[in-house]
Amino acid sequence: MAAKTTKRAIKIVSDNRRARFNYEIGEVFEAGLALTGTEVKSLRSGKATIGESYADAKNGEIWLINANIPEYKQASRFNHLPKRPRKLLLHQRQINKLAGAVEREGMTIVPLKLYFNEKGRAKLEIALARGKKLFDKRATEKKRSWERERGRLMRMKG
Repeated sequence: MAAKTTKRAIKIVSDNRRARFNYEIGEVFEAGLALTGTEVKSLRSGKATIGESYADAKNGEIWLINANIPEYKQASRFNHLPKRPRKLLLHQRQINKLAGAVEREGMTIVPLKLYFNEKGRAKLEIALARGKKLFDKRATEKKRSWERERGRLMRMKG
């Protein structure tokens, strides 16, 4: 018998692009999500927003707060709450590191990307982040603008 050789590509469901502008991103972790069946079906249809969500440590566990996974239309009465807290699946050492950084150093756990990996499992890319000040945001915007302008000038010169 021949072995299965088809490899699935990573399917990005939701991307939090604003996080890289509002936060200085530190260490990045990959976490699994404890989801119900209707949540997975809703994610597979590509409907989720993690823009205003964050993760929090409670009782030795990490929870994703305020992430919106809309209801699955065909599920009728078996549906889930769209903004319910969802447990993140991490190793204990990672949980301790994240919880310690939040408590001691005043950092935030920010979700960056929600996707399905090669095995078809829902994963969340989270990062330890520190909030940027207004002048840092201005400097980032200025640098981005200059890079864009420089690219235009280089293309025009040939």
